[in-house]
Amino acid sequence: MKTVNLLLSGVGGQGVILASAILSRAALLQGLDIKQSEVHGMSQRGGSVVSHVRVGEKVHSPLVAEGGCDILLGFEPLEALRFAHWVRKDGTIVYTPDRVNPSTVSAGLAEYPDDVEERLRTYPVNLVRVEAAALAERAGNRRAANVVLVGAASRFLDFPLEVWEKAVEESVPPKVRDVNREAFRLGREA
Repeated sequence: MKTVNLLLSGVGGQGVILASAILSRAALLQGLDIKQSEVHGMSQRGGSVVSHVRVGEKVHSPLVAEGGCDILLGFEPLEALRFAHWVRKDGTIVYTPDRVNPSTVSAGLAEYPDDVEERLRTYPVNLVRVEAAALAERAGNRRAANVVLVGAASRFLDFPLEVWEKAVEESVPPKVRDVNREAFRLGREA
């Protein structure tokens, strides 16, 4: 398997770190090498969170190079746009249109751009829009939107479904396993 480079971008509280843990667990269960790195920034105050995940036979560095990302998971549209230029031509952006206002917008210091999705469409990539919050609510908890996105992204990584299901099960607490299994399934189907 060639090395696959993933970036996950969102804001604090959206479950970016859990999503990268599920992706990493799936790769480990496949017997692959995995390197992961994350930047939390001001995540506890709703700031940006980005996680680099690299998967392959032998991975030497945890960081994805700008322009070398194969799959970007955007947990928030503006965060997806912020990292869209990192995705290689013909790469994939899996994102949700569910907006989370940055602190500067909430404080009235800036305006959220109206054309984020139009700007995303200007990139020469496979753009996959997933209604993550609505699907997570259908699964039983809106907070499982991160696992919905992992489910959608799983279509672009050639791991058996059983591996994905085990990775989800091993990564979430027992009391929310059923919700997260369903969120993953709905995301994969989306």
